[in-house]
Amino acid sequence: MGRRGYPPEIRRKVLDLVAELLGIGTPETVRKWCRQAEVDGGERPGTSSEESLELKRLMRENAELKRANAILEAASAFFAAELDRPSR
Repeated sequence: MGRRGYPPEIRRKVLDLVAELLGIGTPETVRKWCRQAEVDGGERPGTSSEESLELKRLMRENAELKRANAILEAASAFFAAELDRPSR
């Protein structure tokens, strides 16, 4: 039987199992997990879980480096102004 050939009562039972027994709010959640598992397994194109985690880590690191760079630029401008100021 094809993917769409399951009777409505079977579908309803599966949805009940997902919602009640597993405590998962919506079938959409399970569908997303299945799609991500296919991506992670190389069966479907997309960003793997590992790649996604690495991308998030790199984005956090980039933001941190930008903040540090802004602090260093401000400090550099402050000390440059101090050096240009005439001594008393």
